[in-house]
Amino acid sequence: MPSGLGASPLAVVPTRGEARAEAVMGTVVTVDVRDVGVPASALDAVFAWFQEVDRVFSTFREDSEISRLSRGALSEGDCRGEVREVLALCDEVERRSRGRFNIRCGGRLDPSGLVKGWSAERAVALLLRAGARNFLVDAGGDLVARGRPDPQGTWRLGIRHPEIPDQLAAALAIGDLAVATSGCYERGPHILDPRTGRPPQGLLSMTVVGPSLTYADAYATAAFVMGEVGVAWVAGIEGYDALAITADRRTVWSEGMDPLLVED
Repeated sequence: MPSGLGASPLAVVPTRGEARAEAVMGTVVTVDVRDVGVPASALDAVFAWFQEVDRVFSTFREDSEISRLSRGALSEGDCRGEVREVLALCDEVERRSRGRFNIRCGGRLDPSGLVKGWSAERAVALLLRAGARNFLVDAGGDLVARGRPDPQGTWRLGIRHPEIPDQLAAALAIGDLAVATSGCYERGPHILDPRTGRPPQGLLSMTVVGPSLTYADAYATAAFVMGEVGVAWVAGIEGYDALAITADRRTVWSEGMDPLLVED
């Protein structure tokens, strides 16, 4: 996958607990489990899954299925089921966003705008099957929180300022929720508007929250392409809300974000 995929735009406010972090999929994946008794083998399985996702979906590995499919060396029917599933999900989001989300923009097949969220959501299922109930999976800034970090607390996240790396643009307190951010401030203009073939100009970043990280990840990319109107577009999807930082340095958000925003 592209180096820096997701660019870690979210910073988890430190809390007590053990976490494991590994470099995979061109980013850093962190798993923080707060439950007692969850075996280390559960985390081993999670990181083995992320390594497998990288082998299958990396656009930088010539032998990955997605690279072979992109250059015509493999047909979609011959791909494994996970590849067909991801492509179907990408097609769904493309239709819903009226083409703003398009994995074929730029001349090659690149489902990275959905794969990271999808793979993290699959990792959550592995942890739940292992008995975990209070944990966080952070795949390069796109994350899923479950339960609580401690009996009295909530998971607290900082949305990094897109132009000032050591400052936060906003802070969120969340429970069972997924959060994803898209922007061009760390990797440069890697997101293209499929209508023009050029980077969109209206926003510095777009953060989407909702029940599914698969969709939040893809919606954040589509809404970033849309510009400020993307906030309202996301809010029109049941269960999802958005916060954006505009090119003229305003912070705008949908009404459903209000209960999550933390006052300084």
